[in-house]
Amino acid sequence: MDALPLDQPVTVYPMKAFPVIKDLVTDVSWNYRVNKKIPPFAPRPDTDWRIYQEDVDRVQVFRKCIECFLCQDVCHVLREHEQMEQFGGPRFFVRVAALEMHPLDSVSRTRMLKDELGIGLCNITKCCTEVCPEEIHITDNAIIPLKERVVDEFYDPLLMLVRKIRGAK
Repeated sequence: MDALPLDQPVTVYPMKAFPVIKDLVTDVSWNYRVNKKIPPFAPRPDTDWRIYQEDVDRVQVFRKCIECFLCQDVCHVLREHEQMEQFGGPRFFVRVAALEMHPLDSVSRTRMLKDELGIGLCNITKCCTEVCPEEIHITDNAIIPLKERVVDEFYDPLLMLVRKIRGAK
């Protein structure tokens, strides 16, 4: 609010990516349905709970998210292309990044990112990063590393060859 010019009118609109219920209130329940799909943190068996500070710092930045859904609202995949059934959106890529990059987590969510959350639909416009009030670098710190994990697991020709030789899927 401190950055708004006081000599000009301020116009407020409801979020455009979600259905309007009334006035400025939008139905964001879709976000909570997507959130339920994401497997929770699951520590590795016999986990030694000591981790490096750099690992803590990398994951901690994602905890700053206040779930305002502004990143979801500006995301063109959700807002303009209405791909809500095929795409999870930046908010949930941040959540998955926090889980995937945690050094003690044992669950792989890369197949979910590829098949259910449609991370491949994101074309890295960085509009989500620009609107984040908590200044989370969503694109650089969450989406790009997650895309790299998906590419490594499903599209790396060398790994595909190794899997084929070993007879694994």
